[in-house]
Amino acid sequence: MEAFNPIPPEWVEKATHASSFCCPRCSQPPSKAEAVWVNRRSPVYTENHQRKWQEFYKCECQAAWWAWSNDRPPSEFSDRYLRNNYDDTLS
Repeated sequence: MEAFNPIPPEWVEKATHASSFCCPRCSQPPSKAEAVWVNRRSPVYTENHQRKWQEFYKCECQAAWWAWSNDRPPSEFSDRYLRNNYDDTLS
């Protein structure tokens, strides 16, 4: 996938805005997408001066959809502790 290519692929033209961060047709998460493109050329700034981008996804069901990067739910790994081979928490 060429997620950061400055030139958008043709399929983004038919993308619809997803109200949830999943495919609006089949409800699959973005991890199931067969193609991804991030519009890094046109960031939008939020009220607290943070940037957000449009993330475009082409789902396995062939639906094209997009959502704002700041609407992405937290990663399942974001609050995990690093553990070593002995299952001790690393700080």
